[in-house]
Amino acid sequence: MYLAITLSYMITSIQESFSELSALLLQKRNADGYWDGRLSSSALGVAVGVTALYFFDKKENASEMVLGLNWLNQNINADGGFGDSPTSRSNVSTSLLCFAAAKVTSADHSNTGLIGKLAGYLKAQNIDINSERLIQSILDFYQTDRTFSVPILTMCALCDVPGKEAFERIPQLPFELSLLPRSFYRALNLSVVSYAIPALIAVGIAIFKHKERQNRLVRIIRQTAVNKSLRLLRKIQPESGGYLEAIPLTAFVSLCLIESGYRDLEVVRDGISFLKRTQREDGSWPIDVDLSTWVTTLAVKSVRNSPEVLTSEEKIRITNHLLAIQNKQVHPFNGTQPGGWGWTHFLGSVPDGDDTPGAILALLALNQDNPAQVKQAVMNGCNWLRLLQNNDGGFPTFSRGWGKLPFDQSCSDLTGHGLLAIAKTDDAFKDSLSKKEHLRFKKMFVKALVYLRKHQSIEGFWLPLWFGNQSTSDHTNPVYGTARVVAYLNETLRTRLGEEFEHILKLMIEDGCRYLVSVQNVDGSWGGGMNISGSIEETALSITAICKHGFQEESQKGLGWLTQKTKSDGLVVSPIGLYFASLWYDEEMYPLTAFLECLSAVKELE
Repeated sequence: MYLAITLSYMITSIQESFSELSALLLQKRNADGYWDGRLSSSALGVAVGVTALYFFDKKENASEMVLGLNWLNQNINADGGFGDSPTSRSNVSTSLLCFAAAKVTSADHSNTGLIGKLAGYLKAQNIDINSERLIQSILDFYQTDRTFSVPILTMCALCDVPGKEAFERIPQLPFELSLLPRSFYRALNLSVVSYAIPALIAVGIAIFKHKERQNRLVRIIRQTAVNKSLRLLRKIQPESGGYLEAIPLTAFVSLCLIESGYRDLEVVRDGISFLKRTQREDGSWPIDVDLSTWVTTLAVKSVRNSPEVLTSEEKIRITNHLLAIQNKQVHPFNGTQPGGWGWTHFLGSVPDGDDTPGAILALLALNQDNPAQVKQAVMNGCNWLRLLQNNDGGFPTFSRGWGKLPFDQSCSDLTGHGLLAIAKTDDAFKDSLSKKEHLRFKKMFVKALVYLRKHQSIEGFWLPLWFGNQSTSDHTNPVYGTARVVAYLNETLRTRLGEEFEHILKLMIEDGCRYLVSVQNVDGSWGGGMNISGSIEETALSITAICKHGFQEESQKGLGWLTQKTKSDGLVVSPIGLYFASLWYDEEMYPLTAFLECLSAVKELE
């Protein structure tokens, strides 16, 4: 009797929570009917943005610089440092860039207090801001990946931290290699990831211009490559002026070119205009303009099993938006083929291996009654994924075959997402697919399945690439990765490809669930791993994964924690996102869509 009363209360509570949160979800749409979301402000973005504006024209940009510096003063952590987001722990890289920005602007702004606090924090971390040893400290932290370390050190040197002579010890980025055909890139031993070509060029030119000791022949070769590299930089710059619509990347490019003698180039002027246009009213910048495509597909997924939430007209508007922003030509940034989706509708985004399956699945969910009207777009998206899939069967983010640095390699969360998109597409159009098309989907599916089985740890978890947890010892997030992959596999089971490979899918799901249950916290929540403080995102996604497999007690305990957490603190966000090598962010839509997805999964069981 008690169990029945408890279950009845749980169902009522779930229905009420779902109704309340789905109403909030609809309120967060923009005027065009889809979601923009809101990325956290970034101290790193502020530091690099302010410095770029200062180098370009400190008088013309005085008001923007004051706003940015004021934001830094108001958001410094208690220990005198900065993290990547306002809720992140302080770290050396971001704090060092903030110190450099405060120092270079100090002649025109009163930054004494800010400089003192940052110097104290860095000293406590054994970083001597007056010693070239800080160069090796940054290089050691990022190891062989120069995507982030070299731009950081270059900006510091330009700001006289520790001094211009530091350029002699900063590794030279081989910007001249960007002039080779794109097909050569994956074979080259480039020290930056595939999406950082603008930084490779601009930062590489800045180091080249400031180094005094260089091999004469190499110097001649690089000098002849400068103008051609600058033309390439302009060619891949989007109309917005912002490379990848990213504030740090665009600011690094701008300040490096300005201090290399190229202030008057269009590429710089457009980059500076982008920075001024994207600064928020409080003086801050996010790391990227937005993740509108990603959060829109997450929103659709979170209510896809409740057709009453979105009206037919609303579904059509979202569908038309997604169809309109699908890449329909060879992309100028990295030469990727048509058919994919990037993370935002702005032109600077690049099609990737997570947003493309997200858009495919959203289109299928929005058009369940008539999937034929989106068939061509969905099939084009799947073909794009086919061209992206690596030989190991996994899906990378941007470019096939780039495997030298972690952020270019295949990864489990994207592969699980791609696997589901393939299976759902094959299922949606099974009556109209040719035998050749079905066999092509099956081949992709099997390769991805083999990759996932191979990369599932003996404990049952998968590691994600673009998400982490700042409290785990190595900053990885096996809970997020496992919850995502298991949820994808749960849905895959319902397709004809899923039914054909049911045995191996269930084995992987069972192992994944076993891991998730083993790391649930005593209070019912999940964090990034064992004994890691829980978050709304990680807890909700974990429940979504396990609730369909008999873990009622664990699911109810997790739901209880979510209910109490949101009642006491609201939909508090966690910095679990990773970007640009190792840069943390949070997104206000993540806890909302994760909680709704969780409630949808539980409701579906009823």
